[in-house]
Amino acid sequence: QLQLVESGGGLVQPGGSLRLSCAASGFGLDYFASGWFRQAPGKAREGVSTISISGGSTDYADSVKGRFTISRDNAKNTVYLQMNSLKPEDSAVYYCAAAWAFDRSWYSLNLSDYNYWGQGTQVTVSS
Repeated sequence: QLQLVESGGGLVQPGGSLRLSCAASGFGLDYFASGWFRQAPGKAREGVSTISISGGSTDYADSVKGRFTISRDNAKNTVYLQMNSLKPEDSAVYYCAAAWAFDRSWYSLNLSDYNYWGQGTQVTVSS
């Protein structure tokens, strides 16, 4: 089965940038749409960004639009999340997720649509 491993989290100052990576193994990413989700202490897990298999369709939570960019490299079986202009409220554990998709343009920010999850990586935005 598909395994996902996130990396790139850490401590960054407000206004700074961070790039998260999600490495997939077991299956090629050509079969999966992907998403990034986050969960802060005491809060529900929420969708941050999603990208279709083709990479041509993306979506973002309103809170991160204009600041975050999702991308993928199917040849490297890797999904990325570039985070710029980070705010303290972005602090959370960030999870990579993947969903089987037959339509290469399909994408979703709904947790229930995803079949596979990584272990998460901590992002802390603080002075």
